[in-house]
Amino acid sequence: MVSRSYSNLLELASGEVPSPSFGRMAQRIPRVMTVSGIMSDIDDDAAESECSDPSSSTVHKDRIIIVANQLPIKVQQKTSSKGWIFNWDENSLLLQLKDGLGDEQDVEFIYVGCLKEEIHPNDQDEVSQILLENFKCVPTFLPPELFSRFYHGFCKQQLWPLFHYMLPLSPDLGGRFNRSMWQAYVSVNKIFADRIMEVINPEDDYVWIHDYHLMVLPTFLRKRFNRVKLGFFLHSPFPSSEIYKTLPIREELLRALLNSDLIGFHTFDYARHFLSCCSRMLGLSYESKRGYIGLEYYGRTVSIKILPVGIHMGQLQSVLNLSDTEAKVAELTKQFRDKGRTMLLGVDDMDIFKGISLKLLAMEQLLLQHPELQGKVVLVQIANPARGKGKDVKEVQDETHTTVKRINQTFGRPGYEPVILIDQPLKFSERIAYYVISECCLVTAVRDGMNLIPYEYIICRQGNEKLDKVLGVDPSFPKKSMLVVSEFIGCSPSLSGAIRVNPWNIDAVAEAMDSALVMAEPEKQLRHEKHYRYVSTHDVGYWARSFLQDLERTCKEHVRCRCWGIGFGLSFRVVALDPNFRKLSMEHIVSAYKRTTTRVILLDYDGTLMPQNSIDRKPSSKTIEVLNSLCRDKNNLVFIVSARTRENLGEWFSSCVKLGIAAEHGYFLRTKRDEEWETCIPMVDCSWKQIAEPVMNLYTETTDGSVIEDRETAMVWCYEDADPDFGSCQAKELLDHLESVLANEPVTVRSEKNIVEVKPQGVSKGLVAKRMLSLMQERGTSPDFVLCIGDDRSDEDMFEVITSSVAGPSMAPSAEVFACTVGRKPSKAKYYLDDTMEIVRLMQGLASVSEQIIPL
Repeated sequence: MVSRSYSNLLELASGEVPSPSFGRMAQRIPRVMTVSGIMSDIDDDAAESECSDPSSSTVHKDRIIIVANQLPIKVQQKTSSKGWIFNWDENSLLLQLKDGLGDEQDVEFIYVGCLKEEIHPNDQDEVSQILLENFKCVPTFLPPELFSRFYHGFCKQQLWPLFHYMLPLSPDLGGRFNRSMWQAYVSVNKIFADRIMEVINPEDDYVWIHDYHLMVLPTFLRKRFNRVKLGFFLHSPFPSSEIYKTLPIREELLRALLNSDLIGFHTFDYARHFLSCCSRMLGLSYESKRGYIGLEYYGRTVSIKILPVGIHMGQLQSVLNLSDTEAKVAELTKQFRDKGRTMLLGVDDMDIFKGISLKLLAMEQLLLQHPELQGKVVLVQIANPARGKGKDVKEVQDETHTTVKRINQTFGRPGYEPVILIDQPLKFSERIAYYVISECCLVTAVRDGMNLIPYEYIICRQGNEKLDKVLGVDPSFPKKSMLVVSEFIGCSPSLSGAIRVNPWNIDAVAEAMDSALVMAEPEKQLRHEKHYRYVSTHDVGYWARSFLQDLERTCKEHVRCRCWGIGFGLSFRVVALDPNFRKLSMEHIVSAYKRTTTRVILLDYDGTLMPQNSIDRKPSSKTIEVLNSLCRDKNNLVFIVSARTRENLGEWFSSCVKLGIAAEHGYFLRTKRDEEWETCIPMVDCSWKQIAEPVMNLYTETTDGSVIEDRETAMVWCYEDADPDFGSCQAKELLDHLESVLANEPVTVRSEKNIVEVKPQGVSKGLVAKRMLSLMQERGTSPDFVLCIGDDRSDEDMFEVITSSVAGPSMAPSAEVFACTVGRKPSKAKYYLDDTMEIVRLMQGLASVSEQIIPL
């Protein structure tokens, strides 16, 4: 399908489709005739002719809209005349992922984001046009005050510290939650959504959102287009639930992210923390199917992707080939190697989480413990400018300079400084040269989302023939490299040959530095070879292809689902269900109820007539009254079908004379109060309980909040009040344990929400439905109305039986059948009601119809 750009949602609503390509967007933005030296002349006629060119409409392209806080564009204001100079930012990951995918003719990229420079409102239309037509970029312009509260306020003072495990215990430590900054964050995300609306074709385009600056953007997009194909990748850490839950708007952010189709993380730990938050705060569970992790969220499956980003191999190798790099390597060789000095290298942003001061203290400790290294080892620390600003950045700068000065005064000598701090911006080729020369790279951040410095170092140490010549190295000789990396950075799990350290342990870091220096050459070569093989094959292109392939796979089912939105504000979410699955209409069922004469009503109890979270499980007087009204109608056969014991059910419904009860999933059954209990299958031997009970006791003792329910024919281990993660983990272990020890017993072990149950084989609620239908058939009557309502997996057996019996001998030819589940979720039922309140109202409506028919 041809990808189209919609600049006006009214056109979409009315079905008027504008011409393909970017011509429509260009027409909307005021055109600029000339801007001296910068903006080239724009030919209106040419643009229009391109739009009307018949061949343009035959080009089939997949479009990917990449959305991030900043566009991959460098902006420079012209000094000699009015205007701006725009160039691609070669160091931007957003640009690198496009390059990494290769020259794919069938993929078109559009970028949406802010510029690094403030553009005057009078110039914004001109800049928008130039960037769209020349770079396919859609700039998002934010008022300076709003941007400051959004970026320097909420993002950098509140989200970023918290995601890096800094709790705002005091006003000076981290940023306290500020409602106005949060409102600015939401407002900016809304502005981004508006800009995306101007270029998106919601039917075909894929949207890929990047990082924590835009975490509520998925909600705004999903609200406007329920079937939008939406991926989100978080480039920062995601904290554990204990840290994350301190955020006052914790649920809003989680629900917003869950409006994506695919959510990506660098490491399993980050994904695990996110899933744990969804479980503990939203009550959502996840499962892995054929290697893919998925969360069921209102009928939609939100996939979780775990894949660390890679580097741009082509860009790095091209910089290695530059003459500037070669010259700098030669200069550094004279400065260090030719003087017999070994260089250790650190490259970090100047912020509180990069652990620069800890690294310097470790260097100081190394020189203290190993005096023989004084004069021979140099630590070069490249400090990139901090991305944020504030008191904490100033403190890090001051501490770093003070520590460097102290170390150099203590261990330095004429012509030798043990620590060289470079806190001025370096050209990329110069930084690459430092990588090439250094014997070991130290990355000791206390917390970092990914950190690609080790990857860059490994590729640079592989080098090329030109650099080997400068270094005086035989090109055929195996390369070597050493890494000392923090355990708390995202790239650490993928670098198994690195020396991993706790950066807070100064002695351990110093020891790791010494180990890297004295390690045998063959060992260094083996570690380097292993790292190089991984980094070179898992580059940024591999990462982007893998993410986009999973996004395409996740979105395949969009077209076949019925979608509609529910909820307000950031609680908005989309329900996506099978087209045949719909809400049970009161008018529809009452109409069918009135015109039928032989009715069967099967009702689950817990979660259907009684809310799951109720502490008092006894039925209310209103429920008893409704059931009695239904039972008094001679045309009705009404049954409660529950997993509870016959003792409990018999006591609770003792005032319902004509109510049928099926207890313990239908093992015990009676059609009226005064009849004897029957069994749906022959009496079973429960000696297996002697095996199951000790096992369940073991897990109850070790799982706080869990209990055992010992029923006549079944045993249930319930962990509803236990820690959700630990309870779920214990339930899986218990399930395996029971299946193992009861393998030769005539029982079924099953897991439901918050329970593990052992019951006799062959017993199910489906048997109750079969028994009722066959009983009526024996009496020479066939029901022409069947209503079956339940909420969990055990009720699916009833739904299956009654739906498969339609048009069979046990039902009237034109029988009205209503299989209804509680909540909107995948089910064998064709209808749903939202909650127990709606079910009670439905039963009251049917009861009132019966009351009108029954003579007093």
